[in-house]
Amino acid sequence: MENTYWHKQTADKPLFPDLIWSRPETRQSAGKLLIIGGNIHSFAAVGNAYGEATKAGVGIARVILPDALQKTVSKLLPEAEFAPSTPSGSFGQAALAQLLEQARWANGVLLAGDLGRNSETAIVLEKFVDKYSGQLTITKDAVDYFTHAPQSILNRQDTTTVLSIAQLQQLAVSAKFDKAFTFNMDLLRLVDTLHEFSQKFALNIVIKHPDTVFVAVKGQVSTTKSSQSEEAWRLPTAAGTAVWWLQNPTKPFEALTTAANQQYQAE
Repeated sequence: MENTYWHKQTADKPLFPDLIWSRPETRQSAGKLLIIGGNIHSFAAVGNAYGEATKAGVGIARVILPDALQKTVSKLLPEAEFAPSTPSGSFGQAALAQLLEQARWANGVLLAGDLGRNSETAIVLEKFVDKYSGQLTITKDAVDYFTHAPQSILNRQDTTTVLSIAQLQQLAVSAKFDKAFTFNMDLLRLVDTLHEFSQKFALNIVIKHPDTVFVAVKGQVSTTKSSQSEEAWRLPTAAGTAVWWLQNPTKPFEALTTAANQQYQAE
């Protein structure tokens, strides 16, 4: 008997066309997204996320970067705001209050990556996730801050990770999940394992493997074909996911699945 939790989507047949037809018509009603990321050595993820969120139809996007980047970035990203950084140029603990204040303004937050590897930044992110209760999308190396100690996100409500199969593998091991995610899983086994994982944990999952984007929310799984490379798909998908989700806050599975379809259209 065919399972009832696997939903297949194609480029020309979105699973939830009503969401596409009923998109907000004005910027004022299209939502506010805060994008956090960057370190002194790289801010590409944040800049790209801003562009992708705009392309995906967000109403207003704000960017917040470590202030070590202020001289470099202020002309390139005039919309950017800056929070206190560590001596090595990542977010410092003094940034927390500003991050939380900006998050209260937003309908959703995207941790876009390029955060570097810094123990003080790890503390900031842990405290931010604990204190911020709204929609949170995490991608690229921002996910790495949680894969080894995932308790803060596994059962946090309104949390989505857009991650690689390797990151999901580590997350599942750290969570002591009783099934392994492997690189050679066939489609059906991966769907079944995502179904079980997302039933057990509140965390929403978006992955690509190898040419299919999988969305898993509360036991429901959708699949969408994608021809994008591993590196090319993740940030645009995360930005689109964050936008569609904040515009449809009570329909996370539908929103994330529609974002995957719309990202396919943009390829």
